[in-house]
This record gives sequence, C-alpha cells and structure tokens, in this order.
Amino acid sequence: MDKTPNPSTEPRQGAQAIRRALAVLRILAAGREDGVPLTEVVRATGLTRPTVHRIVHVLIEEGIVERHGRSGRYAIGNQVPELALARPRPSPLLVAAGPSLRRASADIGDTLFLTVRTGNDTLCVDRRIGAYPIQVLSIEVGARRPLGVSSAGVAILAAMAAQDAREIIAANKTRFDAYRTDVATVLAQVTAARRRGYNLREIGLVQGTKSISTWIKTPDGRPAAAMTVSAVRTRLGPRREQEIVDILLREARAIEQNIRTGLG
Repeated sequence: MDKTPNPSTEPRQGAQAIRRALAVLRILAAGREDGVPLTEVVRATGLTRPTVHRIVHVLIEEGIVERHGRSGRYAIGNQVPELALARPRPSPLLVAAGPSLRRASADIGDTLFLTVRTGNDTLCVDRRIGAYPIQVLSIEVGARRPLGVSSAGVAILAAMAAQDAREIIAANKTRFDAYRTDVATVLAQVTAARRRGYNLREIGLVQGTKSISTWIKTPDGRPAAAMTVSAVRTRLGPRREQEIVDILLREARAIEQNIRTGLG
C-alpha cells in the first residue's frame, strides 16, 4: 500500500497547526503575567486537551511559552518580547493617533484609551491619564480581550458589517463566560452602538464607572481601533457625555485623516 504523503494535504495540515498554535498564544496573551490554566485554554480554543497540551509543550521548548511552577498556569515566554524588538518603531496607527490623543486627553481630563483590533481580540496600545484627581485605570497597555467584552470592542464591532460582527461574536462565544457576558448581550450592545454612532457603556469594567467609545476606520472602511474615555459616573452626566462624544468623534476623524495622508 502506497503511504507516500499527499502533497496537496500537507500544506493545509501545516497551516492548521500554525493557526492552532496562534489561537493558543492569543488566549495566553490575554492572561498577561498571571497566565492561564490549561483547562481555560482548552475551553476558549475549542481544541481537545491533548492537542492543546502538545502545542503548549512545543512552544515551551521553543521559549515562546512558559509554565509557572507554583500555579501551573501558562503564560507568554521571554522570547516573545525579544522577537518584538525586531520592530521597535511604533505602528502607523499609533503615530497617526498621537496628536489626537494629546488633544483629547487635555480637553477631557479623564483616562483615555486607544484600543486596536487584532484578529477576534482587542489590544490596548495606549493609555493617557488625565488631570482630574480621580482616574479610572481599568485596563493597562497590553491588555487583550475578546472583541465584544470591552466598550472599545463593542464599538469596533458596531463599525463592521453586521454579518462580520455576528461571525466574530459567535466565534468568541465560549470566551465570553470568563468575562460574565454572552452572545445576546453583546449583540444588543453592538446594535445600540451602531444606532447611536458611538458606544456608551453605563456600567464600566470597574464598578461605579462609565465608558464612551468611538471607532476609527482605515481608508478602506474597516474598523481598526477605538478611542475610549472611562470616568466615574458622576463625571459623565448627559451634558458632559455629549461634550465627550463630540471630542472623541472629532479626534477619531482627525486620526482617520492622518492615516490617509500618512501624517503623525
């Protein structure tokens, strides 16, 4: 019997293995320094436990993943930031957003976040602390969340074609449990944000806070990022809410213009 490998299937299998490894890495990245237990990686990726175990241990051998001895959790390894040094320059989006983030932070006074889309996740890439004495530091730079969990994630989904947003929300279904939300809730939030033209979250990630997010699109019309203001609820009454929305919308359009013209 001829057991010669079929060349047409080998590339597909190789691509599948790479995609599975990247899916595992994205889940681990969301765990930051604390790491993620193997059971959570299995649940979030939908892969079998033996498959996840095999992927993780290959990545450990390569220095891409590490295992915390005391907790048994898995986290991104030291080689990842070392590899990132190969591209030390800030992304074009960060360069384009810089002037707007400075202006908006000065005008608003509360904490301002810039969050980008990466696959089915959001990643906080910048945070500006305002001058008001009470600041809401709900998310750190580098924090990763499934799209739909944070105010910024809902805003990015709202800027997409409805079918594309539904597909991402469905793909993230198993991950929502860890953030105490679900598909129906996220879909309702996206619909409301799409209707408003921005996202308003009456209850932020931190109790007693409120968030407003506007989306930022690339020249081809795809939502790439969102700007978010988070503040204590008493700071975001109806009049000030509209003032902040106007500032965020103004600066989102300015960032989009900078992206189109290649300006920073």
